[in-house]
Amino acid sequence: IMLHSTLALSLLLIAVSSNLAMAIKKEKRAPQTLSRGWGDDITWVQTYEEGLYQAKKSNKPLMVIHHLENCQYCQALKKAFAENEEIQEMAQNNFIMLNLMHETTDKNLSPDGQYVPRIMFVDPSLTVRADITGRYSNRLYTYEPQDMPFLIENMKKALRLIQTEL
Repeated sequence: IMLHSTLALSLLLIAVSSNLAMAIKKEKRAPQTLSRGWGDDITWVQTYEEGLYQAKKSNKPLMVIHHLENCQYCQALKKAFAENEEIQEMAQNNFIMLNLMHETTDKNLSPDGQYVPRIMFVDPSLTVRADITGRYSNRLYTYEPQDMPFLIENMKKALRLIQTEL
């Protein structure tokens, strides 16, 4: 009996410690550095390549946010983006999300120049959606804090276009 209870106890300890290890791993992810303040509940991919892979695999559009830390327009947009529940929820559930502080080698992501902030969508077919633009003709993919309703419409459009075109 002694042996039996020792075995049971050690199995219990193993189970607890592996659960703890998983909890610690999960915990590590919580103050998520990849979010950079755009939304901590969102799962962010680390690179554009990973984003493309996940988009194709999951059949979800990839949303790419280009921004810089010291850009006041980016900071203002980030705040509005992070505080908007509808955007956060859609980003969390329906999109592969990437925020980048550097340019990618994909020239399709800078069709009208390399400015920040800009938000672009890439279809699961890996096509950059140059047709989903913001309100400004001089910087097509710029959004301002007051443009969140417009961004929501564009997110819905990105989702709708997949269903109709693939």
